Amino acid sequence: MSVKEKLISIQKEIEVVCNRVKRNPASIQIVAVTKYVSVETTEKALNAGLIHIGENRVEGAVQKWEALHESGIWHFIGSMQTRKVKQIIGKYEYLHSLDRLSLAKEVDKRLEEGQVMKCFVQVNVSGEESKSGLAPEEVIPFIKELSTFQGIQVIGLMTMAPFFDDAELTRPIFRRLKEIKDSVMALQLPYAPCTELSMGMSNDYRVAIEEGATFIRLGSALVGRE
Repeated sequence: MSVKEKLISIQKEIEVVCNRVKRNPASIQIVAVTKYVSVETTEKALNAGLIHIGENRVEGAVQKWEALHESGIWHFIGSMQTRKVKQIIGKYEYLHSLDRLSLAKEVDKRLEEGQVMKCFVQVNVSGEESKSGLAPEEVIPFIKELSTFQGIQVIGLMTMAPFFDDAELTRPIFRRLKEIKDSVMALQLPYAPCTELSMGMSNDYRVAIEEGATFIRLGSALVGRE
């Protein structure tokens, strides 16, 4: 199947899920995760009608942005080393992996006056040692500490669930992230509206949508691997 055919199939699946839980399919943004594919395949994804492109590694992120930045909206979704922040500032609009004050400080420092980075705070809901992110109980104290950074806007929370053959097992993780997000929203912090949830990947995006995902990150199911 072509990327276009896969996208149409996934969009139909999203409609089915949204109808089941009474959500508007337009509230779901698909981020095409292109870390395992070439610039050419990424271009095909954009030509297929995808808008949001997600990269995990700085080198690939810069390469693809330089080739294709006139199309699409660019998301950095991988762990970000502080020393590499300067390479994505001014290129990527979204950062899905804000997880420490030193990173927030560097992002804020590198932004030009008036620029804003739309950030998701990464939360390690499952507690897996192999995954980055804050523990659930650390999220609100961390977000409160971001108040002094003019360029950081916390638009939502992000998590990665463990891979299960049965995607239903991810449901408690996604549900917990939504609960934390609602708690942050209730604080009504002007720099942290926290209305979005970046959760759900190729194997579990249906469950994530049922639990409130607004951004789903799809790689293998959408653009494949090369």
